Amino acid sequence: MRHTWMLLAFAALAPATAFGQSAGEVERCFQNPAACGQGGGAPAVPAPSSGAPVAATRPAAPAPDYTTVLQSPEPDRRRIQESLHTLDKYNGPIDGNLQSEATEKAISDWQRAHGLHVAGKLTPQEAQQLNAEASRTPIKRIEPPPQTAAAPPPPPPPSNADALKALNARLAERRKAAEPKADAAAQSLIRDLKAYVAADGKGVAGDQFAVFAKWYADNKAAGRKVGEIAPIIDDYGEAKVGAAVASEILLETKQDGNSQSHCLVFAWIEGNPRKNTQAFSCDDVAAVEKWKTDQALKSAWR
Repeated sequence: MRHTWMLLAFAALAPATAFGQSAGEVERCFQNPAACGQGGGAPAVPAPSSGAPVAATRPAAPAPDYTTVLQSPEPDRRRIQESLHTLDKYNGPIDGNLQSEATEKAISDWQRAHGLHVAGKLTPQEAQQLNAEASRTPIKRIEPPPQTAAAPPPPPPPSNADALKALNARLAERRKAAEPKADAAAQSLIRDLKAYVAADGKGVAGDQFAVFAKWYADNKAAGRKVGEIAPIIDDYGEAKVGAAVASEILLETKQDGNSQSHCLVFAWIEGNPRKNTQAFSCDDVAAVEKWKTDQALKSAWR
């Protein structure tokens, strides 16, 4: 009876939370209060507060500071452009304008290469990193182009007198080389002309040069005899079918002790027999020149 009264008295003194415990737990708390703890049993679990639970949050990261660099003094902005130029990212003017298209592209390329946020603008830390990297880059020396000797000034154009003198010298050289062949061709013709006269109008000279044959016949009919026959080379050179010769032949006629000179131009292409033969009066210059043109004569004589 006494034991029951004491249990009831302990229960009256215990906190309200003890009423939620079993009779066995109350018994154990009575017998060993130290093992029971405050409230006589398991620690009370605080009830959740009303409303939604509050989630744990971190403080928001500050936005990147691009304004400081963009508004920095002009020498600092120019240095950034120089650093970009040193790193082969920028090739524009060093004017301190960090918001030009070329400069922003250069900054973006540098940021991309370093795994940074590509913004085309720099934070103070990025500007410091950029300048430090450029300062470590060896300076590229631009070697001057090798000096070349200045070309001598062109000689002044020759005067007309000098040009004529040079032309005559070249013609003399060509004529000297062609002269033996031209003389041989002319002497061969002279032999045929003299043979024709000696044969009294018979021979290859008359067959090849009809104008000469007629000239001889006219003078014979007039009672004039042919005297000296002398050649003067008019032209010589290569033509389309061989070596072309044009020679003035001076013919002398005599009658009653009087002599008279005549001039004919004989033109032909060397061969045996001669080809494309023609004879002209020495006054008929146009006909002679036309014959040379027709043969495509490349003169070595004049």
